[in-house]
This record gives sequence, structure tokens and C-alpha cells, in this order.
Amino acid sequence: MEMNMSAKTGRAKSGWVVLGFSTVISTAVLMVSFALPAQSGQAAAEIARPELADLIEAAQPSVVTISVEKSVRNPQSLNYRGPQRGSPEMDEFFERFFGRGFPMPDAEQRTRGVGSGFIIDADGYIVTNNHVVEDADVITVTLHDGEAHEAELLGADPKTDLALLKIDAQELTAARFGDSDAVRVGDWVVAIGNPFGFGGTATVGIVSARGRDLRAGPYDDFLQIDAPINQGNSGGPVFNMAGEVIGINTAIYSPNGGNVGIGFAIPANQAEEIVAELRDNGMVERGWLGVQLQGMDDALAESLNLDSNAGALVAEVVPGSPAANANVEVGDVIVEFDDEAVESPKALSRMVGTADSGERIPMKVWRNGKHKTLVVTLGRADEPATIAQEDNNDNVGLAFGPLDETARARLGLDAGATGAVITRVQPSSDAARQGLRPGDLIVSVDQHPIDSPKDVTRAIDGARKGGKDSILLLVRRGEAQRFTALPLA
Repeated sequence: MEMNMSAKTGRAKSGWVVLGFSTVISTAVLMVSFALPAQSGQAAAEIARPELADLIEAAQPSVVTISVEKSVRNPQSLNYRGPQRGSPEMDEFFERFFGRGFPMPDAEQRTRGVGSGFIIDADGYIVTNNHVVEDADVITVTLHDGEAHEAELLGADPKTDLALLKIDAQELTAARFGDSDAVRVGDWVVAIGNPFGFGGTATVGIVSARGRDLRAGPYDDFLQIDAPINQGNSGGPVFNMAGEVIGINTAIYSPNGGNVGIGFAIPANQAEEIVAELRDNGMVERGWLGVQLQGMDDALAESLNLDSNAGALVAEVVPGSPAANANVEVGDVIVEFDDEAVESPKALSRMVGTADSGERIPMKVWRNGKHKTLVVTLGRADEPATIAQEDNNDNVGLAFGPLDETARARLGLDAGATGAVITRVQPSSDAARQGLRPGDLIVSVDQHPIDSPKDVTRAIDGARKGGKDSILLLVRRGEAQRFTALPLA
């Protein structure tokens, strides 16, 4: 589901976005005359475009079409003929009865989308982009022969825009990953996918660049290709001339909504590691340091008496974080992590993200004109509360954790906030359909205040025993709170 942003750039609500720009780009064309060495007919044939029919014929059965259905809420879509939200009358009404910042009730609509994916195991394991399947209620995989299967989402990683699906099928044709580190600029590649719903479409091009950073996140390291890809190619494979997957299409640059020969693919080596972890654990566990970083420049380096502008300057330390526990201070410059030099904040983020939570790692900082070595025990990223203290309620598709100091710091909550933090939401559950997310704070259940995960579990169990069909949750997200009626299975 190639997502085109023709009017803005950034990260969309559903996950990573395809970068597009509405600005008009002026291009100065420099006409250069040069001569190439004369080529014999045989030599010219050797550098001509390779024969691709056999490669494509062998690879196409491993590529699938992915169709999704999801429920979306449209704010301010009430069928109300009086003053609209934003008018003084309605603002006063909602603030009087619901408090400032309360959102307008939402209307739910069903939407459909289409993307691509590819089989990595003959028993039905399929890789695609997270943004293709994120928040989907129903995921359908259509094989190359037209056979359709409902798919289960085994796990997803929004930070790298990868997801792993499973269908109930055997003896499928599976693609194999190649070594993306061996890819060179100028290598021929073939992209196969489902642009605009035309399944099994193959296009050819070259690798235009490596290591592209789209500023979409700390793990950006894209291959740039000029093989034409369009809406619907998202999640589809990029093959090398050996028929191996060396990239996964995820984004395009498009000033006009169509292909202009600039596409971006997640490198296979990165994807293979992430997919293996999703298959084993259903999620990707990353280390967490708990600092806000900024880059160094020559002026900062000089003011800090450093010989180089390499490193990551600590601008903030999250209270109660692993960095705080290791006595990292604001103003420290992190110059080494696990005995490797730190060149930039992004480099440090990648180092921390690939390390395991609970790992004790030496970290060298520059402080007050001296090097100092600290030992940090990494926490776990994207975990609002400790899983060991998590309460599961599979019947409603939720797991809850305590609102401890670490969770408060990550969620930006003050000391007076109380409740239980949602740590996991089961895909395709009623909770997911109601729009609940990890990191949401459950403030009350059936208008009774919540102080711990146990309170939520007891309230749900009590409501179920009392024959109730649903419970009323007061949920806080950011600065806003809203009520949600959650069905009880």
C-alpha cells in the first residue's frame, strides 16, 4: 500500500510514510559532451540489459498481493445540523459538559487498501510493510495463482516498517534473502509487486545509491533504486540478478503522485534480522538508554574542549532511566558505546537499538574536559511498564502495566496522574477496533478510578460476572481524555 504524501512530509498515523513533496522543483540541466571508448559489438552486448524473463518467472510465485480492511474514525463527522465544533456555541457546550480538550465523538468507517508482500517460508510466512497492515481488522493474502487466504499478523515493527504474516498453507514457493551489504551502486535489480492493484507486475532498474537517510527514524539506511514502483508496491521484494531479495520496497519520492524513478527499499540484511525476531517473539526488543541527544558541531566541540565534533551531546536525561541510573549527566558527550566510537546521535541510537535490554555496556563520555567511563544497564524500548508486572486480559485483547516512574517519564505524565498503562493490544481485537494503543493510560473503568493493573482486571472480571456486555473506559492519550465503551467477549 504505497502511501503518497503529495502535500506534506513526515510520518503518518499508520506508520512510516512515503516521502512526497508538493513544491515545484527547478532542475538546471547541464549539457556535457563527452566521448566513450569505442565498443565492439560483443562488448556492447555484454553490458546490455540482462535477460530477465527466467528470473522473473521463477520469482513471481513468491510474491503476493495483500488486501486489508480497517475501521477508521472520522472526527467531527456527526450528522448534526446545528453549529459545528470550532464555533463558540459548540466549544462552550463541549467544555461545559466534558471539559476542555474533549474530542468530538467519532463516526466509524470501513476502508480498504492494497499492498504487496513475499513468502519467506514454504509453510506460509510472509513479509510486508508495517504501514500496509497496521490497524487492519482483516488481512487477506492472494497468491500468484489467485488463491486467497486470511492472514494472521504475527508481529510488526513500526520503526523499520516491517511486518510478518502467516497463512494456513504449505508447499509454497518461497523467496530467499540475499546479502544487501554486497550490493553496489549500478547493480541491476527487479521489483515485483502489486502497483495500483495490477498483481505480479515486474519492473527493472539499478541501485542508485546506498545508505539513504529519509529522516523518518533512527534506523534509516535505505537502498535507493530507479526501478519504477508506485502505490501498491509497498512491501514487495527487490531482487538481484541471482533471484535473491536484497530489499523491500517501502517509499517513493514523488512530486506529482506517480513514479519518478526514485524509490527506497529496506536492505535485506536489516530486514532478515527484524523478521527473525518477529517470528520468534512477535515483536522487536530494543535497548533503551533514556536520553535526548543533539549533534555536535565545530563550535560546540571547541566550547567543550574537544578535538573533534564526533559524538552525541546529552541534552536531557529521563528521570529513572538507565542513563540516569548510570549517572549520565546533561552536557556529557557520549564518544564511545560498547568500545565503538560514536560518530553522531543517529549512530548511537542504532547502537543502543541493536543491543539487548538488560545488557551491561561500557560507555565513554567527555565531561568537564576529561574522559569518564560509565557502565549502563539498558532498559527495554517501547515498553511503558515492566512486562514482569503485566496483567493480561486476553478476552478483551489488552495487557496492562503499572504507572511507575519510568512509565510516567516516557508518557510525560505528572506525579498526580493515576491509572494503568496499556502495554499490548492484540491485533483484530475489540480493543484494537476501538482505537486503543500501547501507551494509553486507563484512568477509570465504569467511572471507578484505577490505581493499578489489578484494578482493571478486577473491574473487567466483575463486569463480566455481572452480565454486562461492555465496560466504560476513561482513556488518557497525551493531553486529552476520552470515554470508550469496550465490548466484553
